[in-house]
Amino acid sequence: MTQRFRLALLSAACLVGLCGSSAARAADPPPGFQALFNGNDLTGWHGMPHFNPDELAAMSDAARQAKIEEWTADAREHWTVENGELVNDGHGAYLTTDREYGDYEFWIDYKTVPTADSGIYLKYAPQVQIWDWTKEADKWSIGADRGSGGLWNNSAGRPGKDPLVLADKPFGEWNTFRIRQIGARTSVWLNGELVVQHAILENFWDNSRKTPLRPRGAIQLQTHGGEIRWRNIFLKEFTPDEANEILQAESGGGFVSLFNGQDLTGWQGATGNYEVVDKTIRCQAGKGGVLYTVDEYGDFVVRLQFKLPPAGNNGLAIRYPGGDGDSAYIGMCELQVLDTEHPQYRGLDPRQAHGSAYGMIPAARGYLRPVGEWNFQEVTVRGSTIKVELNGNVILDGDLAEVDEYLDNRPHPGKDRTSGHFGFAGHSDPVQFRRIDIRRLP
Repeated sequence: MTQRFRLALLSAACLVGLCGSSAARAADPPPGFQALFNGNDLTGWHGMPHFNPDELAAMSDAARQAKIEEWTADAREHWTVENGELVNDGHGAYLTTDREYGDYEFWIDYKTVPTADSGIYLKYAPQVQIWDWTKEADKWSIGADRGSGGLWNNSAGRPGKDPLVLADKPFGEWNTFRIRQIGARTSVWLNGELVVQHAILENFWDNSRKTPLRPRGAIQLQTHGGEIRWRNIFLKEFTPDEANEILQAESGGGFVSLFNGQDLTGWQGATGNYEVVDKTIRCQAGKGGVLYTVDEYGDFVVRLQFKLPPAGNNGLAIRYPGGDGDSAYIGMCELQVLDTEHPQYRGLDPRQAHGSAYGMIPAARGYLRPVGEWNFQEVTVRGSTIKVELNGNVILDGDLAEVDEYLDNRPHPGKDRTSGHFGFAGHSDPVQFRRIDIRRLP
């Protein structure tokens, strides 16, 4: 979302009278957190119903601001503040944060009534489910018997759709959510019980569910027919390093380190063109070539962190045969490692963007951290398929066996390889890599 879009949201909220001073004192946020609700009025929030954020962003500035003003006026008819609690009567536009957030932890208490149905939208996407889990509500056929907290709008059978345990408290009691979101990776605790563990929240607004969530987005409190109350609304934003550590910890066990942090033991190929600096492998400026593992791999998962300089260019060599040659063609593929948004690459073919299987399958753009920050990436290679997850967002999930059109009509003779080395394909830029681990798949 553009800066102009964000300013329009703030401006619209002020125009309809939501930007007032706070006379009542909100509950103190925990260390490191900020309070999103001041306990007194709706400052920091505006109205927005179930609406595609991409359509909103595509509007003219004037049309967008008018629409937000209309929604916010509607919200004011149905949202009130009582005794330091946000109260909704079950109707009206959803209360939506003026600010957008990327990687964060979100805490909120809620109390609702029998037969109610509500939820929390994350980055404009539905939703962490809240509903009446009792048999009397007659919603067991759609999963209510499993309780609240699941990512209910995920596709059937996908991780996170159903909560792991029933953790709802009886009606009349307050419930507490702790929600952690890194990219699209979402974990949910309800009343201290883990109900969703590091699951991808699918992008509801893409019918194919292949486009990741927006990199940043608002949090929305849904209204759905029954009164619901909210309080103690706190949020902590993660730094890139904090987010990377969480992604690293949640990626599972069974990995073996490929880099000892001291030298290039276990690596071969263009060893003279790479150097070890501050426990990282760095391609030397002005040099390149493929640095690749001594061992070969068939199906595997590799996880690593990388940092790009401005306009930096490198690549991950997948099932590389060794020796000399362009990994993008003689190997199964080269996955681009590239400062895609640099002006130098304006007009880039989509199959050349960061994370793409070079020349064959494009990756979704817009999910790199700012240049100079470390990124976390995990790549899964199984048979002819490749999945690339960048900073918690699946940016590529494709099958090379289905590719029959190539960039510049240049064939990739190595794409059907079933095993080979893993490595880095340098292109003269000092791109750095660290925390390089691999796990063989059966």
